[in-house]
Formats: sequence, C-alpha cells, structure tokens
Amino acid sequence: MGHEKLLPHGRRLANFRLCSVSGYTTELLDIQAEEPKLHVLVIPGNPGVVSFYKDFVESLYELLGGSVSVTAIGHISQTEKNWEHGRLFSLQDQIDHKMDFIKHELKNVDGPILLVGHSIGAYISMEMFRRSPEKPSPVLCAALSSIVALLGLFPRWASMFIVLNSLGKSWSSTAVETICSHLLK
Repeated sequence: MGHEKLLPHGRRLANFRLCSVSGYTTELLDIQAEEPKLHVLVIPGNPGVVSFYKDFVESLYELLGGSVSVTAIGHISQTEKNWEHGRLFSLQDQIDHKMDFIKHELKNVDGPILLVGHSIGAYISMEMFRRSPEKPSPVLCAALSSIVALLGLFPRWASMFIVLNSLGKSWSSTAVETICSHLLK
C-alpha cells in the first residue's frame, strides 16, 4: 500500500507496477484494501494489457466498498513494452504464469481469492480452478456468472438461502457473505 492515489472525493486509483513472475516481467494493476475480505484477481482477455482494465479495477474496488483488494495481471509478452523481445508464449504458459503468481505473490493473502476472467481470461481462470484441488469444480466456476445474474432477480432472503445451501457448503463464510451483500445487487 502507499502508492495508491486518492481522487478528490476519496476514490482510489489503481497502482501500476512490474514484478517478476516465473522469471518474466509482468505488468500489474492493483488496489490494496486496508482489511480485505477477499482478493479479486482479474485475468484479462487478449491482448493481456492491464492498462486497458484500469477503470474496471478502480470501479470494482469502489463498488465493493473498498473492502476487497483487486489486482489485474497481464499476460506474458502482451505488454505495452516488449519485455520478452517478441517471444511467443502458449496458452499453457499463460496458465502456469497465473498459477505461479498466486503461489508466490498472493501466498500471504488472508481470505479467499476470487478469479475474474474476461474472454480467454475466463478460460484461464477455469483451468486454474481445475488444477487447484481445494477450489470448487470448473463446472461451478463456469456457471457462476449466470447463476449470480439470476440470483439477483430473486428477493434477498431467497438468494441467501440458495447461496448458503449450495455454495456455502464448500466456500468460506466470508465468500458467501460477499456474494450475498455485493455481487447480487
């Protein structure tokens, strides 16, 4: 923290930074919450240039009341600068890169990590869930966005009942609370 900027009315700006993941220069945009309930990791579509997601990261942080940390991670070699000198990377390389980022950069995150993918980023997210034995199944992940959209149409008590009796069995109470209080609005 400390590098985020505040706009006049208290809105935080995302911090652009570089880090090394799997030995590759990686572009990140992030906003760290003081006491985050969860960490949202945004995985972009193609091209994986994180600067394109700046407004989205800032809006997501603001819409969730500043209670979550949000990070957008770029794809290897899909940056505004040619860090990897034109080298091409496979989809498998990109998936491994994101898995390594979580393993090394988010290892001390206290609470759940929510993957948000756009286009090919959604596929990368599902593959990451598939490979991680302590996460929900990929079918659940693929259906989650449609389910959340539908749950928003029900009265709050009905949505809460559905979430608690389905996702609540495998997710932490913080994740269930966040879904019911923020995502279903």
